Amino acid sequence: MADSKSLYQEVILDHNKKPRNYGALEHASHKAEGHNPLCGDHLSLELNLDGDRIDGIAFRGDSCAICKASTSMMTTTVKGKSRQDAETLIQEFRDMATGKLDFNHQPHHLGRLTVFAGVRDLPMRVKCAILPWHTLHAALTSVASTSTEAADDPMDAPIGNA
Repeated sequence: MADSKSLYQEVILDHNKKPRNYGALEHASHKAEGHNPLCGDHLSLELNLDGDRIDGIAFRGDSCAICKASTSMMTTTVKGKSRQDAETLIQEFRDMATGKLDFNHQPHHLGRLTVFAGVRDLPMRVKCAILPWHTLHAALTSVASTSTEAADDPMDAPIGNA
């Protein structure tokens, strides 16, 4: 348990200090803004689809370390993936963060993203970790902005085929 907490902290600090794919994306085909009013997280996500594949992805904004690290890892994970593969990862990440994914009995494609599994034990931080994934879903479905509150709450609103 101590090892997983240490790894979690190490990954969060690394991706917060040196976020991957941070900046603007020229000629983005899809964009979305994500906002978590309780925490103050705000991010702008831009991606370029080449057919059905995520060819490029970038983000900007102001957010807490958990949100920035989640966004950074998300961008590196979904780059090169198909839209459907990205939607699968969105749902699996959400299920993991909310405690609905049983790692021992359910197959998943999360790989290194499982470092965020412990966020399910920190209810106030779940929305921080999920916001980038909810924003990716918004961008993929051509929704300009999303929030973690009211009808857009990723804890309550269905994503994809959920």
